Amino acid sequence: MFIAIIGTRFAGKSTVEEYLIKNHQFTPVRLIEPNDGESILEGNIGLANLPGAISSLTVKTSDAQGHKSNKHQSFLSLSPLPSPSIPTVLDSITKRLGHPLCFSSPKDLLLFVTTHWRENFVTCDLDRKTLVDHFFRRPFFMLMNIDAPLIDRFMRCQNFQPTNLEEFVRENDRLVYGTQSLHELWDQVHVNVVNGFSSIDKLHGHLNSLDLLKAEHLRPSWDAYFMTLASLASQRSNCMKRRVGAVLVRDNRVLATGYNGTPRGLVNCNEGGCGHCNGTYPSISTPIECVCLHAEENALLEAGRERIGLNAVLYCNTCPCLKCTVKIIQTGVKTVVYNLAYKMDKASANLFQQSGVDLRRYDPHTSFRLPLVNDDAQINGL
Repeated sequence: MFIAIIGTRFAGKSTVEEYLIKNHQFTPVRLIEPNDGESILEGNIGLANLPGAISSLTVKTSDAQGHKSNKHQSFLSLSPLPSPSIPTVLDSITKRLGHPLCFSSPKDLLLFVTTHWRENFVTCDLDRKTLVDHFFRRPFFMLMNIDAPLIDRFMRCQNFQPTNLEEFVRENDRLVYGTQSLHELWDQVHVNVVNGFSSIDKLHGHLNSLDLLKAEHLRPSWDAYFMTLASLASQRSNCMKRRVGAVLVRDNRVLATGYNGTPRGLVNCNEGGCGHCNGTYPSISTPIECVCLHAEENALLEAGRERIGLNAVLYCNTCPCLKCTVKIIQTGVKTVVYNLAYKMDKASANLFQQSGVDLRRYDPHTSFRLPLVNDDAQINGL
């Protein structure tokens, strides 16, 4: 696994990196782009001139002497005092993380971690979309975002480089919303951590609960996969009452999908096609029957009894109503997995139990959301 950590300043990125190194034996890696003197002062390691290979912690003497910060892209620029020299910063990082592996280009780093894909690596250097896009095609790559309340981060900053709040906020806005900023990466993040914890031990406890090495963070379970498809199908719903989607599966293969709304050929519910759902009937004494098909009905009709066969599973983002329940039972579905509760849950569960159909709820709190992938990102065919 290769974890790239991004996030706002003083959110705890280096603390999370150190946690992975010490608790899970991750190897730290550094991307040192040519002539990137500022990255050294930001907490990165010196220039590595061995493409794709392990290098020692090295800094050119000419770069190290007399190098002071004027306006760096880091918290060091928030202080009116000169930044510490490069060796001082390097000594601090080396003491904390040991000797990282250093690479001079994203291509070299990508080639190395791909070749050693069975090992675990971590970095805080892939902090721009142009860099992250190189790695997203790899199934072992995880992007992790660390954030914290602004006032908490400001108070942490005071322990290192005292500054005023206005300058800190201005620097934060540049990082989050400026050119090549963090918000460009938010849709691609696998794991988000809000570090509002009062101690490192509590942060570590939260990281332990996330089980970061669990494969589902990068490759969803079947339940997560099919429930995501059901939720996607629900976005096609035209019913004015609620969005519901369903996916019918056998042997982990999709048989049919469905969503709720008016039948084929009729005006869509959200365009006035169903007077019941739109509430257009004149009074309660003259009710209008709902003409919308339910998502489960749609999927069952699309598949048909013969195609459903044995041991079929129905995934639905909402627990089936009573009418759908009896149809599900009749068509031979053996398992129903749902996410959102409905007013008839107990009655439906009772019927499913009597008929031998397994009903279980998919807990969204244990699901893992897959990020968007930029299909245009390539490095020379790698």
